[in-house]
Amino acid sequence: MKVGVITFPGTLDDVDAARAVRLAGAEAVSLWHRDADLRGVDAVVVPGGFSYGDYLRCGAIASFAPVMTEVVAAAGRGMPVLGICNGFQILCEAGLLPGALVRNAGLHFVCRDQWLRVERTDTAWTGRYEAGAEIIVPLKSMEGRYVADAATLDSLEGEGQVVLRYLGDPPNGALREIAGISDPSGRIVGMMPHPEHAVDALTGPSDDGLGVFLSLLDAMVSV
Repeated sequence: MKVGVITFPGTLDDVDAARAVRLAGAEAVSLWHRDADLRGVDAVVVPGGFSYGDYLRCGAIASFAPVMTEVVAAAGRGMPVLGICNGFQILCEAGLLPGALVRNAGLHFVCRDQWLRVERTDTAWTGRYEAGAEIIVPLKSMEGRYVADAATLDSLEGEGQVVLRYLGDPPNGALREIAGISDPSGRIVGMMPHPEHAVDALTGPSDDGLGVFLSLLDAMVSV
């Protein structure tokens, strides 16, 4: 299986995302922001960082990159897509996920290991977890507070599209403690915490994040 990992100018976490893909047993394929071809990949990871320097608005410019035109089209055909941190912001800006990520409550950059609860396990990216599982992965962002209007939040809750929730008070003020959501199909997932930084206990707080990437392999094998 080939998993594309996109690099934009300002991306920081593409190397770690590619490593996580390889640890899970897939082939990581580097995709450049100007690419108009996804090079035959089966899924795409949009990693974290500060694409285009976060100018205008986090993820806004990246959402218009040539490679994102291809990602949006492929997602429409059912290809799994994961957005992490800035990648989550990009997926929201591209219209693949509802809502937005805005500046943290308290206006401070948050960098900490964060406990999360897995709310939905039938997505392409969370099938390896038990419902209600509590995992710890790093969180590092300035614009990580998930917001949406009340109708959208109610719809996400009602349709089971809240994938991850912060345990305890969300450090960034995210509405309804939302740390990650999916589209209705469960193939497109965005999350603010960084599972790619928690794939082995030597370099992260745990290996809890590896399940995100193993879940993708399970989902693709079962298709």
